[in-house]
Amino acid sequence: MIPRTVFTAEHEMFREQVRRFVEREIMPHHAAWEETGVVPREAWLKAGAAGLLLCNIPEEYGGMGGDFLHSAVVIEEMSRAGASGPAFSLHSDIVAPYLLHYGTEEQKRHWLPRMARGEALAAVAMTEPQGGSDLQSIRTTAIREGDEYVLKGQKIYITNAQGADVIVVAAKTDPTARARGVSLILVETDRPGFARGKPLKKVGCKAMDTSELFFDGVRVPVSNLLGEEGRGFTQLMTELAQERLVQAVRAVTAAEVALEQTIAYVTGRPAFGQTLADFQNTQFRLAEMRAEIAMLRTYVDRCLEVHLQGKLDSVDAAIAKMQATEIQGRVLDGCVQLHGGAGYMWEYPIARAWADARMSRIAGGSIEVMKQIIARSLLPRQEKRPAARAAE
Repeated sequence: MIPRTVFTAEHEMFREQVRRFVEREIMPHHAAWEETGVVPREAWLKAGAAGLLLCNIPEEYGGMGGDFLHSAVVIEEMSRAGASGPAFSLHSDIVAPYLLHYGTEEQKRHWLPRMARGEALAAVAMTEPQGGSDLQSIRTTAIREGDEYVLKGQKIYITNAQGADVIVVAAKTDPTARARGVSLILVETDRPGFARGKPLKKVGCKAMDTSELFFDGVRVPVSNLLGEEGRGFTQLMTELAQERLVQAVRAVTAAEVALEQTIAYVTGRPAFGQTLADFQNTQFRLAEMRAEIAMLRTYVDRCLEVHLQGKLDSVDAAIAKMQATEIQGRVLDGCVQLHGGAGYMWEYPIARAWADARMSRIAGGSIEVMKQIIARSLLPRQEKRPAARAAE
């Protein structure tokens, strides 16, 4: 494969540290975590002590002070090991940037150092039971009463929900508006009126806790507003580019590992007096997967370079997320097929990787939403017809 040039020697040294940590502290326990559906706080504390959390958050706020490539190293090594349970990247690379970019100095100094140490876990709550991708139409409200916001509503499919100490909640501070009515509110999970549902049982990523959240008149001070009132939708759209890059980085690594595992399997599996690898069908299928992954890896690495320059836009991120997760899905499905019956057995890593991969085409914006984002960038904007405007 074309040599990767995006990472420096420093990043590769960090990779070795991360790989050892994952082998020692994550993988021996991961199967047990899949049974319980929750990663214990102890694992987070160990990850924080080892420097795996908030890698690209400045040192003044408790982070490593690295760049996004340090985060990418953690994402890749977790994906390489099949460690889908600990949602380190959600905590570090999706939630923490909201605080860093939009939080007050007090908010940043209160939460980020604790998050970096694994002492405080964070989540973000956008999706609601009636819809996920249409963030402009969320129904959860945060109505101001004096010096407080009162939150009412429900969220679903929220990762890190069971262990979270603070949640970035997307809510309508102006229920009469669409995008301009959305604000981001920090909600501490020990406040009266807040409740978590039972962990949801998923097809894959079984060790990653995912739950419903309920807000029944939860009161938080106005100082818990993240950024400006009514700017939540813009903030979400800005940060989603990195979230989608996280998905792409994870997906291409998972596809690479699946191919490696499948090559090892077919070269040792006898069939009809030869090995599976001796059949032309097997060779052609492996070649197709290898070619797709090689092209994808080059594009994702280029997106990493562009993101480091602060120039990765929503369209390029959507392309990366869409192609990476779709190729991941095709590769994992092909690898399971080449494993035969063994590929459907949970004790084989390929089966767990296949189940985990299915979420990728939904989380962080569905494939259909990615296509819509890309298509809008290609076509001239059309003025809405008068009748359509009148019906709004």
